[in-house]
Amino acid sequence: MTQEPVSLAHALASFTDRWSPRIVTAVNDYDVRVAKVEGEHVWHVHEHTDEFFLVIEGELHIGLRETGGERTVVLPEGSVFTVPRGTEHKPYAPLPTAILLFEPTGTLTVGDRHDEVPDHVDATTGHALS
Repeated sequence: MTQEPVSLAHALASFTDRWSPRIVTAVNDYDVRVAKVEGEHVWHVHEHTDEFFLVIEGELHIGLRETGGERTVVLPEGSVFTVPRGTEHKPYAPLPTAILLFEPTGTLTVGDRHDEVPDHVDATTGHALS
């Protein structure tokens, strides 16, 4: 982790992979990650932690399977949303989108339980910036 400011624009410009987050900094025991996303992720659950999303650019949809049934939240650019721990969810971006995530260090992008991971989704705890 650097002790210098990090430009999110430069961080996002440093890679092209989709659904493969980069760690831009850490706060206490949490990673701050940025990712480029497009298309579907995978249905998954983080049993022990919430998952925070901030849409930097574009639009993110998050399908949620809750007690009352399924619903989708739509996050336009500049919006934030937190998926509560234990909630099955599936992010989807209808167009190229940039997001910022805030979650405990070591949290897998596909959660503790998930559907089969497609080739375009990187099951990772985040990659260092190049």
